[in-house]
Amino acid sequence: MSDLVLLQMPECSRQCLIKEHSFYIEQAQSRLLSQFDDIESEADRAAEEWLEEGNRHFDPDHHDPSDFYEAANDAGIEFYELLSDMKEQTRLAIVAGMFHRWEKRLRDWLVQETQHWHRGESVKWKIWSVSFGDIIDFLECTGWKIRKEAYHSKLDSCRLIVNVYKHGDGTSVDELRKRYPIYLSGPSAAYDHSFSDASYRDYSHLRVTDEHLQSFAKAIKDFWQDVPEEVLESQLTVLPDWFGKALQKDIASPQR
Repeated sequence: MSDLVLLQMPECSRQCLIKEHSFYIEQAQSRLLSQFDDIESEADRAAEEWLEEGNRHFDPDHHDPSDFYEAANDAGIEFYELLSDMKEQTRLAIVAGMFHRWEKRLRDWLVQETQHWHRGESVKWKIWSVSFGDIIDFLECTGWKIRKEAYHSKLDSCRLIVNVYKHGDGTSVDELRKRYPIYLSGPSAAYDHSFSDASYRDYSHLRVTDEHLQSFAKAIKDFWQDVPEEVLESQLTVLPDWFGKALQKDIASPQR
């Protein structure tokens, strides 16, 4: 009796997914983040421009030159802080786009593979609607122990970061604070000691670095590299409740 193939990841498909992911990261770095490589010099120029403009209104009989230089310095600092924040937001947007692309590719692959041996709207809809943890449960029932792999914690923390970036305060902030507080480290936490305890930090302290971005990118690449080439029916343990119920619903209501 033949053993049913439930999931397949041909090497050509694997390499295509990895190549697409690598392209996204490389282009995001070169086209977006690279624009912030020299914000210190840009802030200096902003201060100089403010001073040049201010000099047009300078009256030595009524103005103190030091006030103009101080105001120009403040303008440079403000410009630097605004650009720094824009860089932070750009990096978070890149992380969010990267994670969403990966998650959609994963769910799409699961739908395509399950439809080879089961056609039903309930299973398809559930694959697209259940939580990240539910998807991991399904993959682990094939014998692939994802939660034991180093890339899982990176993907899980990335998921929470994206939720906090998108929604602000909420349950994801609570989870991030408890499990991965390193990502709630800035900006005020760096100089305000009242925020040294992660329990006081909220969505405004969300921060990822270039190193974090690279670690998330590597986790996605490692995940795709680790997907089994083939999963057989005999490898299954107990199906997650959500998948089993969707399967039974489709069987009870066959498609016409």
